[in-house]
Amino acid sequence: MTQTVRIAIVTGAGTGIGKAAALALLRDGWSVALAGRREEPLLQVALESGAGTRALAVPTDVADPEAVRQLFDRTVQQFGRVDLLFNNAGVGAPAIPLEDLSVQQWKDVVDINLSGMFYCMQNAFRVMKSQSPRGGRIINNGSISAHTPRPNSVAYTATKHAVMGMTKTASLDGRKYDIAVGQIDVGNAETELAQRMTQGVQQANGQIAAEPLMDVAIVGQSVLYMANLPLEANVMFHTVMATKMPFAGRG
Repeated sequence: MTQTVRIAIVTGAGTGIGKAAALALLRDGWSVALAGRREEPLLQVALESGAGTRALAVPTDVADPEAVRQLFDRTVQQFGRVDLLFNNAGVGAPAIPLEDLSVQQWKDVVDINLSGMFYCMQNAFRVMKSQSPRGGRIINNGSISAHTPRPNSVAYTATKHAVMGMTKTASLDGRKYDIAVGQIDVGNAETELAQRMTQGVQQANGQIAAEPLMDVAIVGQSVLYMANLPLEANVMFHTVMATKMPFAGRG
């Protein structure tokens, strides 16, 4: 990108991977709109970054298409453009047998992990294709579950497989607008949600086993690397995971 000011939107920015990515971007000089359902964690990230006015907290429910539109409009109003969307917000369902998953539990995951991600991509296209200089980058947060599932994860796994399809399609559709679209697939980053891995989680053979974690800041650096590429280059799929976690041999 030729302009010196770089503007990003990070969804799910208050905790976990989103927080790590937002901090990495802010510390590298990016201006970042921090989006998430709860305002307090967003304000804490902004404070921790020390970025001052380069950090903008925008409480947003990505499952609400109007709220997503307002997020992008607010970002453009504040910073003038959008160069990067880290499409990160996501949730899981309880690890229960497929036949016991309620319709509402299924819909809750689909609304955020799939529909919410689409709403964000759609608005990124809307803004990026019309700004000058034209274009930008979208990084979708997939998962290694987009390749290989865990037991009792049908809603999460289905949506992450769908995200891969959206990444591929949006990458193709974005070419004519100079929009690069890629995906990061993360395995066992050390977040609050992943702490249970250290206590033992069900494996494909039914056994319970503890799994190693990696520092979530590593994921933030991976996002930063992808974000800082010139638009003539794109990391379409980037897998980063704890080295010794079960993945290649899972199942």
